[in-house]
Amino acid sequence: MTDNAPLLRPMHRRLFALRERMARRLSLAAGMALLAIPLSAAAIFALGLFATFLCWSLLEPLWPIPGLVLILGSAPAVLAGYVAARLLSVLFAPLPAPQGVRLEPEDARDLFRLIDDMSGMLEGARIDYVWITPAMNAAVLQRPRRRFFGRIENHLLLGLPLAHSLSCKQLTAVLAHEFAHLSVQRKGFGKYGALLRAWWLRALDKMSDVFPALGALADRALKRLYTNMARLARIEEFEADARAAQIVDADLLGETLIEVSLKEHFLYQDYWPRVLAQSRLRAKPLVRPFRDLSLGMSAGFFRDAAGDGLSGNREPHPLHPTPHERLSALRVKPRIAVEASTSPSVAHRYLSPLLLTLAWVFDRAWWQDARPDWQLTYRDACRKHKRNQ
Repeated sequence: MTDNAPLLRPMHRRLFALRERMARRLSLAAGMALLAIPLSAAAIFALGLFATFLCWSLLEPLWPIPGLVLILGSAPAVLAGYVAARLLSVLFAPLPAPQGVRLEPEDARDLFRLIDDMSGMLEGARIDYVWITPAMNAAVLQRPRRRFFGRIENHLLLGLPLAHSLSCKQLTAVLAHEFAHLSVQRKGFGKYGALLRAWWLRALDKMSDVFPALGALADRALKRLYTNMARLARIEEFEADARAAQIVDADLLGETLIEVSLKEHFLYQDYWPRVLAQSRLRAKPLVRPFRDLSLGMSAGFFRDAAGDGLSGNREPHPLHPTPHERLSALRVKPRIAVEASTSPSVAHRYLSPLLLTLAWVFDRAWWQDARPDWQLTYRDACRKHKRNQ
């Protein structure tokens, strides 16, 4: 723990105590709502059976053919059974599995050693699996071993673009923040409460597909719930920052927030547009985005020019506070780490033997998704060029 770890202000203590109460209330509401779905399905099917027996008693004196009475009278039960089964189906929307390339300890021993060291500083932050993903972020996911049942396993997701963006020292700040979620908010009942809330939200999403009218009605009725869910997620980010600042230096955490913001701005506003701009000139990309990511970072990223990334040109995420809000809560001033440009990146320090393989996997997946739109853009550009000649 750092010597200058900031003490929580009374306002923050009240806010984090509110987080605990909100999490308990929302988890309880999610559990009751999930329980109401099978109860409603059972009630619908029971009403269908009652209607079937009623139809049989009414039709039997009128129809001399027993088989026809059985068929016509069973229609309510069949319809009710179908509706009940469709309603129950909304419960069986499993959490999405982690996407990416799973690392084994022998693939990156130094990285796993760092993860184990950071986990030891935060109680309950044990990591079961490490994944490298194509996203510009890091996250810790909790998943039951057998989709819906079994021991809850922790999956650390580390984006390859993020690994190219951070120094090894900054990675410790990222891990401290992510592990703080596990240590503070996802231990004991908290992890089951979070899974209940996620399960409820998935059930609501699927209900909108299965019963669009009922889903639209639920969305209107649950606006306050969605607001509280978003509010809870934002408070959890502040709380994870406060806990992480007790493990690593608060200035380092703030510096890392700025670095991630600048690099993310560069990737989305400069790097990816340049990659996609090739589609107007070439049938296939000359630059492969993940293979050339390190070179693109070193050649195209200029800290002075990227300073406007701090202003948040991208739309703010509804579940995450902005970097400025997080820096203000940490009580640190924005500081750009110029020395980070001379430090080896996380990718080169910990993933160097795997970089070509990881880049090949992600470039192949990216090209498979981008190819239809790419070729359509290329054909349109060729047609326009011919018309202008």
